[in-house]
Formats: sequence, structure tokens, C-alpha cells
Amino acid sequence: MTANRRHKQVVNVEEVEARQQQQGGFALASRRLGAAAGGRALGCSHFELPPGKTSFPFHFHSAFEEAIYVLEGRGALRLGKETVPLRAGDYVAFPPGPDSAHTLTNDGDVPLRYLCLSGPAAPATMDIVVYPDSKKISFAAGIEPGKTLRDGWVMKLIKEDQPPLGYYDGEPLAEK
Repeated sequence: MTANRRHKQVVNVEEVEARQQQQGGFALASRRLGAAAGGRALGCSHFELPPGKTSFPFHFHSAFEEAIYVLEGRGALRLGKETVPLRAGDYVAFPPGPDSAHTLTNDGDVPLRYLCLSGPAAPATMDIVVYPDSKKISFAAGIEPGKTLRDGWVMKLIKEDQPPLGYYDGEPLAEK
């Protein structure tokens, strides 16, 4: 992050280092804007999804509510039992629960850029995420809102009495 920011609660997307994730058919770059601006109760991340790639495994949250706002590009949103086309200007709400299970694939030929908002991102937070395709469940708990599932939270993925799994293990697109 740039040392010469205008204000500690103002951040430009270019001032936040992109975190890359990639395995098989999954790939994205994310920038945690909410945490960088000092947000405590509302998360906001900027995502860039390359053409032909999927953001995250099909999942739903049991406690967090999420939403996305598409800035540029187009995609195919798998939402519950349907697939819905998305384009710039679309806003989608994902209330907690299995009816809001979702994943997003860039089916265009340019990067798909979108904002993902989530709440609550309170100082003490717990969530359970369910992945219907791979039959995994993730339990996550954290204390610091600026930390992620990978660097400051207790997280465990389980699958039917099996040893702990990696995030992309068992996901069909990760094997491509």
C-alpha cells in the first residue's frame, strides 16, 4: 500500500496490493479495500477475474451476507439452481443460506471486474461456509477484521470424517 495516502480512511484500488489465487479453472486477483480503508463492519474487495476462469468454488455462507456489483465485463453467475448472465451495472445480493449458494465465471473475452461487499466484518466473527459440489464445510473464526481466512483466522475445511483439506481440494474446476 502507498505510504502517501490522502487520508487513512480513503484508499484507491491502485494503492492496495493485489493477492493472486489460482488453481485449475479457478483464478482471480483481489484487493481488500474495506480493510485498507479501516473498515470494521463492512467488507469490500475489488476482484478481477480473467476470461474463462471462475472466482471461488460454489458455496454459501451461514452467517455472512455478501453482495457483488459488476464494474466491467460479463459473467455467468451460478446462483442456487440457476445460471444468470451478469454484466456491468448488475448488483446481486447473497443472503445467508443454501438458496444463495453461488459462484461466478467470466464467460467474456476481457477481465471481469467487480466489487464484493460483505457484512458483518466485526472484530469477533464466525462463519460456516458450505460447498455443495465437493461436500465440504468450512468453519472459520477470526478476531482482527484486517486479517483474511489465510493469515489471521482459525479455519478448518472438513469432508465427511476425512482429514483436513486444502481450499481447492475436491473442487471440479481445480482439477482442470
